[in-house]
Amino acid sequence: MRIFEIKKITLLSCLVISAFLPGCTNWKKEYDALYIEHQNVIGLRESERRLYNDKITQNQATIDDLHRQMEEQKKSPAQVSGFGEGYDVAFDAAAGTITVTLPNAILFDSGKASLKKTTISELDHIRTVLREKYPGKEIDVVGHTDTDPINKTKDLWKDNWELSAQRALSVTRYLIERGIDEKSIRAAGCGQTRPVASNATANGKAKNRRVEIVVHMR
Repeated sequence: MRIFEIKKITLLSCLVISAFLPGCTNWKKEYDALYIEHQNVIGLRESERRLYNDKITQNQATIDDLHRQMEEQKKSPAQVSGFGEGYDVAFDAAAGTITVTLPNAILFDSGKASLKKTTISELDHIRTVLREKYPGKEIDVVGHTDTDPINKTKDLWKDNWELSAQRALSVTRYLIERGIDEKSIRAAGCGQTRPVASNATANGKAKNRRVEIVVHMR
């Protein structure tokens, strides 16, 4: 009787172990697959991190070289940036940006946001420089106005915020239509909030009415 019970217990144990073995095997396969996937993700992230760091290093080297040319060779920001003389170009080494400023008088009629036909050559030149010297760089197109309220075209624009934003959009769309990657460019309107001169004079107001094309080197 005791031998029979022992055999019965042994048989039950074998059945229980057999029932769990396939499950254990499946869990091990899933674990191994997840582990391999996890290691692949780690490797991918490490590779991306190295590429990102290399890009930062390369961009900083470009910034340093531009700064060196201005300091040692006495070149203007317009020269070293590639936009050329005749363009209002500012280089900010700390921020890692190159800013091209276009007066609104060149781009638009008063109170309007449609580009003048006479400005096409200006924007085409900027587009060419952006594509040849700064491919893949992030670009901001920023519209600005003076403090004068909108009167003549108040049926078109609610305020200076809207006008500045629409002007930035006009320039942005023009550049996109002619080959600038829409994923790398964005438009913004600042209205009258960021003046570069006093709005107390006509000359100061003219300087404040502008569109800035900002290239981010980092």
